[in-house]
Amino acid sequence: MLHNANVLRSALQQHRLARPCEYALRGATSRLDYQQLWDGVEQRQALLQAHQGKVFAVVMDNSPEAVLWDLAALFAGLPCVTLAPFFTTAQRIHCFEQSQVDIAVADERWAEDMQQAGFYREGEVWRRVQSRDPGIPAGTAKITYTSGTTGTPKGVCLSASALLRVAQELESASRPAAPERYLAVLPLAVLLENLGIYAALLAGASITVSSQQQMGINGATGVDWPRLLGTLVMSGAQSLILVPQLLLGLVTAIERKLVRAEQFRFVAVGGARVAADLLERAAKVNLPVYQGYGLSECASVVCLNRPEDNRPGSVGRPLPHVQVRLGDDGEVLVSGSALLGYLGDAAFAETWLHTGDIGEFDADGYLYLKGRKKHQFITSFGRNVNPDWVEAELTQRGTIAQAFVHGEGLHHNLALLWPLDPSCSDATLAATIAQANAQLPDYAQVHAWKRLPEPFTPDNGLLTSNGRLRREAILSRYRNALSELVIE
Repeated sequence: MLHNANVLRSALQQHRLARPCEYALRGATSRLDYQQLWDGVEQRQALLQAHQGKVFAVVMDNSPEAVLWDLAALFAGLPCVTLAPFFTTAQRIHCFEQSQVDIAVADERWAEDMQQAGFYREGEVWRRVQSRDPGIPAGTAKITYTSGTTGTPKGVCLSASALLRVAQELESASRPAAPERYLAVLPLAVLLENLGIYAALLAGASITVSSQQQMGINGATGVDWPRLLGTLVMSGAQSLILVPQLLLGLVTAIERKLVRAEQFRFVAVGGARVAADLLERAAKVNLPVYQGYGLSECASVVCLNRPEDNRPGSVGRPLPHVQVRLGDDGEVLVSGSALLGYLGDAAFAETWLHTGDIGEFDADGYLYLKGRKKHQFITSFGRNVNPDWVEAELTQRGTIAQAFVHGEGLHHNLALLWPLDPSCSDATLAATIAQANAQLPDYAQVHAWKRLPEPFTPDNGLLTSNGRLRREAILSRYRNALSELVIE
Protein backbone atom coordinates (compact mmCIF):
# COMPACT_ATOMS: atom_id res chain seq x y z
CA MET A 1 0.00 0.00 0.00
CA LEU A 2 1.02 3.58 -0.67
CA HIS A 3 0.46 5.70 2.41
CA ASN A 4 0.49 9.32 1.27
CA ALA A 5 -1.89 11.76 -0.37
CA ASN A 6 -1.31 10.12 -3.76
CA VAL A 7 -3.44 7.17 -2.59
CA LEU A 8 -6.50 9.38 -2.39
CA ARG A 9 -5.59 11.41 -5.44
CA SER A 10 -5.26 8.24 -7.54
CA ALA A 11 -8.61 6.96 -6.26
CA LEU A 12 -10.34 10.21 -7.21
CA GLN A 13 -8.79 10.05 -10.69
CA GLN A 14 -10.16 6.53 -11.13
CA HIS A 15 -13.62 7.50 -9.88
CA ARG A 16 -13.93 10.51 -12.19
CA LEU A 17 -13.21 8.25 -15.16
CA ALA A 18 -15.28 5.27 -14.01
CA ARG A 19 -18.28 7.16 -12.58
CA PRO A 20 -18.08 10.78 -13.76
CA CYS A 21 -21.82 11.43 -13.34
CA GLU A 22 -22.35 9.83 -9.93
CA TYR A 23 -22.48 12.42 -7.19
CA ALA A 24 -19.49 12.53 -4.87
CA LEU A 25 -20.56 15.36 -2.55
CA ARG A 26 -24.00 16.71 -1.77
CA GLY A 27 -24.85 19.66 0.45
CA ALA A 28 -27.90 21.79 1.11
CA THR A 29 -27.68 23.70 -2.17
CA SER A 30 -25.07 21.91 -4.27
CA ARG A 31 -24.25 18.51 -5.69
CA LEU A 32 -20.90 17.61 -7.26
CA ASP A 33 -20.14 14.52 -9.30
CA TYR A 34 -16.66 13.01 -9.21
CA GLN A 35 -15.53 15.00 -12.25
CA GLN A 36 -16.72 18.25 -10.66
CA LEU A 37 -15.08 17.30 -7.38
CA TRP A 38 -11.79 16.70 -9.19
CA ASP A 39 -12.01 20.02 -11.03
CA GLY A 40 -12.96 21.88 -7.84
CA VAL A 41 -10.03 20.47 -5.88
CA GLU A 42 -7.56 21.26 -8.68
CA GLN A 43 -8.80 24.87 -8.92
CA ARG A 44 -8.43 25.40 -5.17
CA GLN A 45 -5.06 23.67 -5.06
CA ALA A 46 -3.79 26.00 -7.78
CA LEU A 47 -5.10 29.03 -5.86
CA LEU A 48 -3.36 27.91 -2.66
CA GLN A 49 -0.10 27.37 -4.48
CA ALA A 50 -0.36 30.77 -6.16
CA HIS A 51 -0.86 32.48 -2.78
CA GLN A 52 2.24 30.71 -1.39
CA GLY A 53 0.84 30.49 2.12
CA LYS A 54 2.71 28.49 4.75
CA VAL A 55 -0.11 27.31 7.03
CA PHE A 56 -3.72 27.00 5.90
CA ALA A 57 -6.93 26.90 7.96
CA VAL A 58 -10.45 25.76 7.13
CA VAL A 59 -12.88 27.67 9.36
CA MET A 60 -16.10 26.32 7.94
CA ASP A 61 -19.10 24.27 8.95
CA ASN A 62 -19.60 20.98 7.11
CA SER A 63 -20.25 21.52 3.41
CA PRO A 64 -18.97 20.29 0.04
CA GLU A 65 -16.92 23.51 -0.10
CA ALA A 66 -15.13 22.64 3.16
CA VAL A 67 -14.25 19.19 1.79
CA LEU A 68 -12.88 20.68 -1.44
CA TRP A 69 -10.58 23.08 0.43
CA ASP A 70 -9.43 20.35 2.81
CA LEU A 71 -8.50 18.08 -0.11
CA ALA A 72 -6.80 20.97 -1.96
CA ALA A 73 -4.52 21.60 1.03
CA LEU A 74 -3.77 17.87 1.36
CA PHE A 75 -2.76 17.60 -2.30
CA ALA A 76 -0.81 20.87 -2.18
CA GLY A 77 1.25 19.58 0.75
CA LEU A 78 0.19 22.55 2.85
CA PRO A 79 -0.24 22.04 6.62
CA CYS A 80 -3.96 22.37 7.25
CA VAL A 81 -5.73 23.39 10.45
CA THR A 82 -9.43 22.54 10.76
CA LEU A 83 -11.36 24.19 13.60
CA ALA A 84 -14.59 22.84 15.06
CA PRO A 85 -17.71 25.05 14.96
CA PHE A 86 -18.15 24.57 18.70
CA PHE A 87 -14.81 26.20 19.56
CA THR A 88 -15.11 29.56 21.30
CA THR A 89 -13.71 32.75 19.77
CA ALA A 90 -10.84 32.66 22.29
CA GLN A 91 -10.01 29.06 21.39
CA ARG A 92 -10.12 29.83 17.68
CA ILE A 93 -7.76 32.79 18.07
CA HIS A 94 -5.43 30.67 20.24
CA CYS A 95 -5.23 28.07 17.46
CA PHE A 96 -4.50 30.74 14.84
CA GLU A 97 -1.75 32.23 16.96
CA GLN A 98 -0.11 28.96 17.96
CA SER A 99 -0.07 27.52 14.44
CA GLN A 100 0.64 30.91 12.80
CA VAL A 101 -1.99 30.39 10.10
CA ASP A 102 -1.37 32.89 7.32
CA ILE A 103 -4.02 31.83 4.78
CA ALA A 104 -7.55 30.64 5.48
CA VAL A 105 -11.05 30.17 4.17
CA ALA A 106 -13.95 30.90 6.50
CA ASP A 107 -17.73 31.00 6.58
CA GLU A 108 -19.18 34.50 6.86
CA ARG A 109 -20.41 33.83 10.41
CA TRP A 110 -16.78 33.85 11.58
CA ALA A 111 -15.71 36.98 9.70
CA GLU A 112 -15.50 38.98 12.94
CA ASP A 113 -13.27 36.31 14.51
CA MET A 114 -11.00 36.41 11.46
CA GLN A 115 -10.65 40.18 11.67
CA GLN A 116 -10.04 40.02 15.42
CA ALA A 117 -7.21 37.54 14.75
CA GLY A 118 -5.56 39.97 12.32
CA PHE A 119 -6.75 38.56 8.98
CA TYR A 120 -7.81 40.60 5.96
CA ARG A 121 -9.73 39.50 2.88
CA GLU A 122 -7.86 38.78 -0.34
CA GLY A 123 -10.24 37.42 -2.95
CA GLU A 124 -11.61 34.05 -1.86
CA VAL A 125 -9.27 33.74 1.11
CA TRP A 126 -8.24 35.49 4.31
CA ARG A 127 -4.58 36.48 4.69
CA ARG A 128 -2.24 37.76 7.39
CA VAL A 129 1.53 37.83 7.92
CA GLN A 130 3.19 35.25 10.14
CA SER A 131 4.81 36.90 13.17
CA ARG A 132 7.10 33.96 13.92
CA ASP A 133 8.00 30.42 12.91
CA PRO A 134 5.44 28.12 14.61
CA GLY A 135 7.87 25.18 14.58
CA ILE A 136 5.61 22.80 12.67
CA PRO A 137 7.34 19.40 12.20
CA ALA A 138 8.45 18.63 8.65
CA GLY A 139 5.91 16.50 6.79
CA THR A 140 2.88 17.80 8.68
CA ALA A 141 -0.28 17.56 6.58
CA LYS A 142 -2.87 18.14 9.30
CA ILE A 143 -2.88 20.01 12.59
CA THR A 144 -5.88 18.76 14.49
CA TYR A 145 -6.87 20.47 17.70
CA THR A 146 -8.16 18.51 20.64
CA SER A 147 -9.96 20.11 23.55
CA GLY A 148 -9.39 17.94 26.58
CA THR A 149 -9.80 18.79 30.24
CA THR A 150 -8.47 22.33 29.87
CA GLY A 151 -9.87 25.16 27.81
CA THR A 152 -6.77 25.56 25.64
CA PRO A 153 -6.77 23.18 22.65
CA LYS A 154 -3.58 21.26 21.80
CA GLY A 155 -2.34 21.04 18.23
CA VAL A 156 -1.53 17.48 17.12
CA CYS A 157 0.68 17.36 14.00
CA LEU A 158 0.07 14.40 11.67
CA SER A 159 1.56 13.29 8.36
CA ALA A 160 -0.38 12.51 5.19
CA SER A 161 1.01 8.99 5.42
CA ALA A 162 -0.53 8.44 8.86
CA LEU A 163 -3.87 9.95 7.84
CA LEU A 164 -4.26 8.00 4.61
CA ARG A 165 -3.18 4.72 6.14
CA VAL A 166 -6.02 4.98 8.67
CA ALA A 167 -8.47 6.03 5.94
CA GLN A 168 -7.48 2.96 3.92
CA GLU A 169 -8.03 0.71 6.93
CA LEU A 170 -11.47 2.25 7.55
CA GLU A 171 -12.44 1.69 3.93
CA SER A 172 -11.18 -1.89 4.09
CA ALA A 173 -13.05 -2.57 7.35
CA SER A 174 -16.39 -1.39 5.95
CA ARG A 175 -15.93 -2.98 2.51
CA PRO A 176 -17.75 -6.26 3.33
CA ALA A 177 -20.88 -4.23 4.14
CA ALA A 178 -20.53 -2.37 0.80
CA PRO A 179 -22.02 1.00 1.85
CA GLU A 180 -22.61 3.29 -1.13
CA ARG A 181 -23.98 6.40 0.62
CA TYR A 182 -22.22 8.08 3.53
CA LEU A 183 -23.47 10.87 5.79
CA ALA A 184 -20.98 13.09 7.63
CA VAL A 185 -22.66 13.66 11.01
CA LEU A 186 -19.75 14.91 13.12
CA PRO A 187 -17.94 18.17 12.31
CA LEU A 188 -15.30 17.82 9.59
CA ALA A 189 -12.83 19.30 12.07
CA VAL A 190 -13.20 16.18 14.22
CA LEU A 191 -10.38 14.00 12.89
CA LEU A 192 -12.48 10.82 12.92
CA GLU A 193 -15.04 12.43 10.60
CA ASN A 194 -12.31 13.92 8.42
CA LEU A 195 -10.92 10.41 7.88
CA GLY A 196 -14.42 8.96 7.47
CA ILE A 197 -14.88 11.24 4.46
CA TYR A 198 -11.48 10.21 3.07
CA ALA A 199 -12.47 6.54 3.47
CA ALA A 200 -15.80 7.13 1.71
CA LEU A 201 -14.00 8.91 -1.15
CA LEU A 202 -11.54 6.03 -1.45
CA ALA A 203 -14.53 3.70 -1.83
CA GLY A 204 -16.18 5.93 -4.43
CA ALA A 205 -19.24 6.47 -2.24
CA SER A 206 -21.76 9.30 -2.48
CA ILE A 207 -21.33 11.62 0.51
CA THR A 208 -23.85 14.00 2.06
CA VAL A 209 -22.13 16.88 3.87
CA SER A 210 -24.70 19.12 5.54
CA SER A 211 -23.96 21.84 8.06
CA GLN A 212 -24.40 21.06 11.74
CA GLN A 213 -27.23 23.59 11.90
CA GLN A 214 -29.05 22.03 8.96
CA MET A 215 -28.83 18.63 10.66
CA GLY A 216 -30.10 20.01 13.95
CA ILE A 217 -26.83 19.67 15.86
CA ASN A 218 -26.14 22.66 18.08
CA GLY A 219 -22.61 22.95 19.49
CA ALA A 220 -21.11 19.96 21.28
CA THR A 221 -24.21 18.75 23.09
CA GLY A 222 -27.54 19.95 21.62
CA VAL A 223 -29.54 17.89 19.11
CA ASP A 224 -32.84 18.61 17.34
CA TRP A 225 -33.79 14.97 16.82
CA PRO A 226 -36.63 15.39 14.30
CA ARG A 227 -34.33 17.42 12.08
CA LEU A 228 -31.39 14.99 12.40
CA LEU A 229 -33.58 11.95 11.78
CA GLY A 230 -35.04 13.69 8.73
CA THR A 231 -31.51 14.19 7.39
CA LEU A 232 -30.70 10.53 7.99
CA VAL A 233 -33.73 9.39 6.03
CA MET A 234 -33.52 11.93 3.21
CA SER A 235 -29.81 11.29 2.64
CA GLY A 236 -30.36 7.55 2.32
CA ALA A 237 -27.25 7.12 4.43
CA GLN A 238 -26.00 3.56 4.65
CA SER A 239 -22.86 4.39 6.62
CA LEU A 240 -22.02 7.01 9.24
CA ILE A 241 -19.89 7.64 12.31
CA LEU A 242 -21.58 8.42 15.62
CA VAL A 243 -20.67 9.20 19.20
CA PRO A 244 -22.58 7.22 21.88
CA GLN A 245 -25.26 9.86 22.57
CA LEU A 246 -26.11 10.07 18.85
CA LEU A 247 -26.21 6.28 18.67
CA LEU A 248 -28.66 6.30 21.58
CA GLY A 249 -30.96 8.65 19.66
CA LEU A 250 -30.80 6.54 16.51
CA VAL A 251 -31.51 3.30 18.38
CA THR A 252 -34.44 4.93 20.18
CA ALA A 253 -35.84 6.21 16.86
CA ILE A 254 -35.63 2.72 15.34
CA GLU A 255 -37.34 1.22 18.38
CA ARG A 256 -40.16 3.74 17.91
CA LYS A 257 -40.45 2.89 14.19
CA LEU A 258 -39.38 6.39 13.14
CA VAL A 259 -36.41 5.10 11.13
CA ARG A 260 -35.80 1.70 9.53
CA ALA A 261 -32.68 -0.19 10.58
CA GLU A 262 -32.58 -1.82 7.13
CA GLN A 263 -31.32 1.48 5.71
CA PHE A 264 -27.95 1.09 7.41
CA ARG A 265 -25.04 -1.17 6.55
CA PHE A 266 -22.16 0.12 8.68
CA VAL A 267 -22.56 2.38 11.71
CA ALA A 268 -19.26 3.10 13.44
CA VAL A 269 -19.33 4.40 17.00
CA GLY A 270 -16.48 5.88 19.01
CA GLY A 271 -15.30 8.91 20.92
CA ALA A 272 -16.39 7.65 24.34
CA ARG A 273 -17.35 4.49 26.17
CA VAL A 274 -20.53 2.78 24.93
CA ALA A 275 -22.81 1.19 27.53
CA ALA A 276 -23.44 -2.56 27.17
CA ASP A 277 -27.19 -1.97 27.39
CA LEU A 278 -27.10 0.39 24.40
CA LEU A 279 -25.19 -2.14 22.31
CA GLU A 280 -27.74 -4.81 23.24
CA ARG A 281 -30.59 -2.53 22.19
CA ALA A 282 -28.86 -1.85 18.86
CA ALA A 283 -28.48 -5.58 18.26
CA LYS A 284 -32.16 -6.22 19.03
CA VAL A 285 -33.26 -3.81 16.30
CA ASN A 286 -30.64 -5.23 13.88
CA LEU A 287 -28.66 -2.02 13.61
CA PRO A 288 -25.16 -2.90 12.33
CA VAL A 289 -23.05 -1.10 14.95
CA TYR A 290 -19.27 -1.47 15.06
CA GLN A 291 -17.48 0.06 18.02
CA GLY A 292 -13.94 1.33 17.65
CA TYR A 293 -11.23 3.15 19.54
CA GLY A 294 -8.62 5.69 18.67
CA LEU A 295 -7.09 9.03 19.52
CA SER A 296 -5.84 12.01 17.58
CA GLU A 297 -2.24 11.29 18.57
CA CYS A 298 -2.46 8.01 16.60
CA ALA A 299 -4.19 9.59 13.58
CA SER A 300 -7.52 8.46 15.04
CA VAL A 301 -8.65 4.81 14.76
CA VAL A 302 -6.47 2.13 16.37
CA CYS A 303 -8.96 -0.70 16.95
CA LEU A 304 -12.27 -1.44 15.24
CA ASN A 305 -14.91 -4.15 15.14
CA ARG A 306 -15.81 -5.24 11.61
CA PRO A 307 -18.74 -7.06 9.96
CA GLU A 308 -16.90 -10.37 9.88
CA ASP A 309 -15.02 -9.78 13.12
CA ASN A 310 -17.33 -8.20 15.70
CA ARG A 311 -17.41 -8.70 19.46
CA PRO A 312 -19.90 -6.25 21.03
CA GLY A 313 -18.62 -4.66 24.22
CA SER A 314 -15.06 -4.61 22.93
CA VAL A 315 -13.56 -1.92 20.70
CA GLY A 316 -12.36 -4.64 18.34
CA ARG A 317 -8.94 -5.94 17.47
CA PRO A 318 -6.06 -3.63 16.53
CA LEU A 319 -6.02 -2.60 12.87
CA PRO A 320 -3.17 -4.04 10.76
CA HIS A 321 -1.08 -0.85 10.75
CA VAL A 322 -0.55 -0.73 14.53
CA GLN A 323 0.62 -2.81 17.47
CA VAL A 324 -1.18 -2.49 20.80
CA ARG A 325 -0.04 -3.78 24.17
CA LEU A 326 -0.78 -3.07 27.83
CA GLY A 327 1.57 -1.54 30.37
CA ASP A 328 2.07 -3.05 33.80
CA ASP A 329 -0.77 -0.90 35.13
CA GLY A 330 -3.12 -1.80 32.27
CA GLU A 331 -2.49 1.37 30.25
CA VAL A 332 -3.02 0.95 26.50
CA LEU A 333 0.20 1.54 24.53
CA VAL A 334 0.27 1.96 20.75
CA SER A 335 3.11 1.63 18.24
CA GLY A 336 3.18 2.03 14.47
CA SER A 337 1.09 5.17 14.05
CA ALA A 338 1.91 8.28 16.00
CA LEU A 339 1.88 12.03 15.79
CA LEU A 340 4.91 13.91 14.51
CA GLY A 341 4.64 16.00 17.66
CA TYR A 342 2.50 18.51 19.51
CA LEU A 343 2.71 21.98 18.04
CA GLY A 344 5.27 23.95 20.02
CA ASP A 345 6.80 20.86 21.65
CA ALA A 346 9.70 18.60 20.72
CA ALA A 347 9.17 16.01 17.98
CA PHE A 348 7.64 12.74 19.17
CA ALA A 349 10.39 10.12 19.03
CA GLU A 350 9.12 7.31 21.27
CA THR A 351 8.40 3.77 20.02
CA TRP A 352 5.27 3.38 22.14
CA LEU A 353 2.66 6.08 22.69
CA HIS A 354 1.02 6.11 26.14
CA THR A 355 -2.69 6.68 25.58
CA GLY A 356 -3.79 7.28 29.18
CA ASP A 357 -6.57 4.70 28.70
CA ILE A 358 -6.91 1.54 30.79
CA GLY A 359 -7.82 -1.66 28.99
CA GLU A 360 -7.62 -5.43 28.84
CA PHE A 361 -7.50 -8.01 26.07
CA ASP A 362 -9.58 -11.16 25.96
CA ALA A 363 -8.12 -14.48 24.85
CA ASP A 364 -8.90 -13.71 21.18
CA GLY A 365 -7.19 -10.32 21.12
CA TYR A 366 -10.24 -8.04 21.42
CA LEU A 367 -9.57 -4.91 23.45
CA TYR A 368 -11.93 -3.81 26.22
CA LEU A 369 -11.58 -0.30 27.64
CA LYS A 370 -12.03 0.40 31.35
CA GLY A 371 -11.74 4.19 31.37
CA ARG A 372 -9.18 6.94 31.65
CA LYS A 373 -6.15 6.31 33.85
CA LYS A 374 -6.24 9.82 35.32
CA HIS A 375 -9.98 9.62 36.08
CA GLN A 376 -9.71 6.42 38.07
CA PHE A 377 -10.56 6.62 41.76
CA ILE A 378 -10.03 4.11 44.56
CA THR A 379 -12.83 3.34 47.00
CA SER A 380 -12.26 2.80 50.72
CA PHE A 381 -12.40 -0.93 49.99
CA GLY A 382 -9.40 -0.59 47.65
CA ARG A 383 -11.37 -1.14 44.43
CA ASN A 384 -10.37 0.82 41.32
CA VAL A 385 -13.32 2.46 39.55
CA ASN A 386 -13.24 4.40 36.30
CA PRO A 387 -16.14 6.87 36.43
CA ASP A 388 -16.36 6.97 32.60
CA TRP A 389 -17.70 3.42 32.73
CA VAL A 390 -20.39 4.18 35.31
CA GLU A 391 -21.33 7.49 33.66
CA ALA A 392 -21.82 5.74 30.32
CA GLU A 393 -24.23 3.27 31.91
CA LEU A 394 -26.17 6.16 33.43
CA THR A 395 -26.36 8.47 30.41
CA GLN A 396 -27.06 6.01 27.60
CA ARG A 397 -30.57 5.00 28.69
CA GLY A 398 -32.54 7.96 27.37
CA THR A 399 -33.25 9.63 30.72
CA ILE A 400 -30.03 11.19 32.04
CA ALA A 401 -28.20 13.72 29.88
CA GLN A 402 -25.17 14.27 32.14
CA ALA A 403 -23.68 12.34 35.03
CA PHE A 404 -20.66 12.90 37.25
CA VAL A 405 -19.59 9.99 39.47
CA HIS A 406 -17.26 10.30 42.47
CA GLY A 407 -16.08 7.82 45.09
CA GLU A 408 -12.46 8.55 46.01
CA GLY A 409 -11.83 7.12 49.50
CA LEU A 410 -15.53 6.42 50.06
CA HIS A 411 -17.31 3.16 50.80
CA HIS A 412 -20.04 3.98 48.27
CA ASN A 413 -20.20 6.00 45.04
CA LEU A 414 -21.97 9.33 44.57
CA ALA A 415 -23.47 10.88 41.45
CA LEU A 416 -24.57 14.31 40.25
CA LEU A 417 -27.22 14.10 37.54
CA TRP A 418 -28.89 16.33 34.96
CA PRO A 419 -31.89 14.77 33.14
CA LEU A 420 -32.62 15.04 29.43
CA ASP A 421 -36.02 16.40 30.38
CA PRO A 422 -35.73 18.92 33.26
CA SER A 423 -39.29 18.02 34.33
CA CYS A 424 -38.31 14.37 34.79
CA SER A 425 -39.37 13.05 38.21
CA ASP A 426 -36.96 11.84 40.86
CA ALA A 427 -38.69 8.46 40.70
CA THR A 428 -37.82 8.15 36.99
CA LEU A 429 -34.20 9.09 37.71
CA ALA A 430 -34.06 6.54 40.52
CA ALA A 431 -35.42 3.83 38.21
CA THR A 432 -32.77 4.64 35.61
CA ILE A 433 -30.03 4.44 38.24
CA ALA A 434 -31.38 1.05 39.34
CA GLN A 435 -31.25 -0.20 35.73
CA ALA A 436 -27.65 0.99 35.39
CA ASN A 437 -26.66 -0.54 38.73
CA ALA A 438 -28.02 -3.89 37.57
CA GLN A 439 -25.32 -3.88 34.85
CA LEU A 440 -22.50 -2.93 37.26
CA PRO A 441 -20.58 -4.84 39.94
CA ASP A 442 -21.34 -3.74 43.49
CA TYR A 443 -18.17 -1.65 43.88
CA ALA A 444 -19.06 0.46 40.81
CA GLN A 445 -22.75 1.02 41.58
CA VAL A 446 -24.19 4.43 42.51
CA HIS A 447 -25.57 4.49 46.05
CA ALA A 448 -26.48 8.16 46.51
CA TRP A 449 -27.21 10.90 44.02
CA LYS A 450 -28.35 14.49 43.65
CA ARG A 451 -30.09 16.34 40.85
CA LEU A 452 -28.02 19.25 39.52
CA PRO A 453 -29.43 22.79 39.64
CA GLU A 454 -28.17 23.40 36.09
CA PRO A 455 -26.37 21.38 33.40
CA PHE A 456 -22.60 21.32 32.95
CA THR A 457 -21.74 23.73 30.13
CA PRO A 458 -18.65 25.45 28.71
CA ASP A 459 -20.12 28.77 29.86
CA ASN A 460 -20.20 27.75 33.53
CA GLY A 461 -16.73 26.23 33.26
CA LEU A 462 -17.80 22.65 33.97
CA LEU A 463 -17.63 21.26 30.44
CA THR A 464 -15.01 21.50 27.70
CA SER A 465 -16.09 22.96 24.36
CA ASN A 466 -16.34 19.45 22.90
CA GLY A 467 -18.51 18.09 25.69
CA ARG A 468 -16.10 16.51 28.19
CA LEU A 469 -16.48 16.94 31.93
CA ARG A 470 -14.04 19.25 33.72
CA ARG A 471 -13.73 16.95 36.72
CA GLU A 472 -11.62 19.09 39.03
CA ALA A 473 -13.85 22.11 38.44
CA ILE A 474 -16.98 20.03 39.15
CA LEU A 475 -15.48 18.65 42.34
CA SER A 476 -14.58 22.15 43.48
CA ARG A 477 -18.01 23.60 42.64
CA TYR A 478 -20.04 20.77 44.17
CA ARG A 479 -17.80 19.59 47.00
CA ASN A 480 -20.34 20.53 49.68
CA ALA A 481 -23.25 18.93 47.80
CA LEU A 482 -21.27 15.71 47.43
CA SER A 483 -20.31 15.76 51.11
CA GLU A 484 -24.00 15.91 52.02
CA LEU A 485 -24.54 12.64 50.13
CA VAL A 486 -21.94 10.72 52.11
CA ILE A 487 -23.55 7.97 54.19
CA GLU A 488 -21.78 7.34 57.47
